[in-house]
Amino acid sequence: MTVQDAHTSAREPGGNGNGPIGWHKDHLTGSRPDLRVPVRRVHLTNGRDVTLYDTSGPYTDPTVDTDVRRGLAPLREGWITGRGDTEEYDGRPPRPEDDGLRATGPGGGLRNLDAVFPGGPRRPRRSRDGSPVTQLAYARRGEITAEMEYVALRENVSPETVREEIAAGRAVLPANVNHPETEPMIIGKRFLVKVNANIGNSAVTSSIEEEVEKMTWATRWGADTVMDLSTGRNIHTTREWVLRNSPVPIGTVPLYQALEKVDGRAEELTWDIYKDTVIEQAEQGVDYMTVHAGVLLRYVPLTARRKTGIVSRGGSIMAAWCLAHHKESFLYENFEELCEILAAYDVTFSLGDGLRPGSVADANDEAQFAELRTLGELNTVAKAHGVQTMIEGPGHVPMHKIKENIDLQQEICEEAPFYTLGPLTTDVAPGYDHITSGIGAAMIAWWGTAMLCYVTPKEHLGLPDRDDVKTGVITYKIAAHAADLAKGHPGAQEWDDALSDARFEFRWEDQFNLALDPDTARAFHDETLPAEPAKTAHFCSMCGPKFCSMKISQDIRRRHGGEMEEIEAGMAEKSREFAAAGNRVYLPVTD
Repeated sequence: MTVQDAHTSAREPGGNGNGPIGWHKDHLTGSRPDLRVPVRRVHLTNGRDVTLYDTSGPYTDPTVDTDVRRGLAPLREGWITGRGDTEEYDGRPPRPEDDGLRATGPGGGLRNLDAVFPGGPRRPRRSRDGSPVTQLAYARRGEITAEMEYVALRENVSPETVREEIAAGRAVLPANVNHPETEPMIIGKRFLVKVNANIGNSAVTSSIEEEVEKMTWATRWGADTVMDLSTGRNIHTTREWVLRNSPVPIGTVPLYQALEKVDGRAEELTWDIYKDTVIEQAEQGVDYMTVHAGVLLRYVPLTARRKTGIVSRGGSIMAAWCLAHHKESFLYENFEELCEILAAYDVTFSLGDGLRPGSVADANDEAQFAELRTLGELNTVAKAHGVQTMIEGPGHVPMHKIKENIDLQQEICEEAPFYTLGPLTTDVAPGYDHITSGIGAAMIAWWGTAMLCYVTPKEHLGLPDRDDVKTGVITYKIAAHAADLAKGHPGAQEWDDALSDARFEFRWEDQFNLALDPDTARAFHDETLPAEPAKTAHFCSMCGPKFCSMKISQDIRRRHGGEMEEIEAGMAEKSREFAAAGNRVYLPVTD
């Protein structure tokens, strides 16, 4: 499949085209005509509508003609230029080494021009005078931006609540001024729990086309952000295609591309190479960047007795650099300059946990929490520079040790949003780590984690494909929604109630359409009862017509409904008599 073909596949049945039958794209309107927030509107057969959060962008809007060769419309362009605090400039020109290529030599040659995004590189935008142009800076000044109003409508909260949480550093709104295509979203514990999906090629497999398709596929199923973790060839070009077609914030780990520029030799990395890579990615529009600035030279020996050592790619790269030079990390030493760069584009920090545990035996050890304390210090520095910041967390943690992670992070990092990978609660289930981690994800989100990084069935085994991406996203949307229910988020219970009512009343089409994965729900039902009349039957193939508990319950209500009402009325009367008697269990004996 070519990049041009990706648009066609996105419109195929079951793809990322017009969405499953039974719901349609609708919009909530804000205070200005260009502020229209997409929602998923499910029409029920009983005449009700249920409105759900939607991350799929224009790809599920039949009124919009999407084409990956053109990219998405720049939704936020007018908002960004209207503020008057940014300017276009002649950016850094793309270079062969940005894609892991060389001009000459074995495997060299310039980039494949056929793969370059047809729109070409746009002139980037940055702060006009060097002042922060971040949502954090605006929030601190008391301004409610269009982006803040947008997420308030999405979250069913007030714009002032959004502004307050961002100003306090308890929430982030990742929105690079060079990614105007993104539909604003917010990450913070007072809001819906978000899910990130990782995509990206490797030195072994995948292509630009596959990664663009995985991005649109992930957002179709509910990914709130996507991280491009490409480590192979065409890193720059892959990222350009992804950004120009992504309706959600895109994150990266700049260290991966910087390492490619020095042929994978960690000891040859320099601050200048890394800085140049950060600017390259900021100019393209990357919304948040994982930076492993908390891996310090003195922490590396703390991992020596671990069962699985350092399992973070970024953490191991920086540990290798520190040991090779016997110097402190250049990320840590130059952190304030890095803050100034990110503030000029509104790139959000995702402070990486390079020393996270890679096995349950290593959970909550000295190395992990030493790095966390450093991340807390860096969070304070970043906020002082007006840079939005979230903190990354583990990893592999058994259930009884999970709460300590969120409690410490919230204390040390001043309640900055926590963004965790799982955590995986056991190490014994390769091939099923979406489940082992989904358990931990639901728990840690309930206790306050703001965003969950998904884990797919391929974790530890291989590069995820399209099907793995869907499985990972759905698993983590379940964990996130379970946490939203437990936290009492506005609207979370309404979704469950609507599906429960449909289930009890045997409204099969409504059950399918309200499901997180309507396609799978419908397919499972139709495997054994494919005939159309089965979609109105008051049973499924599990219990049949005679043993369905809900059918029996309905029969009881029909046969004895009047009696039940009389019993309830009698109980209510006795309750009133008890209250009138002073709520006394024992009444005085009268002669």
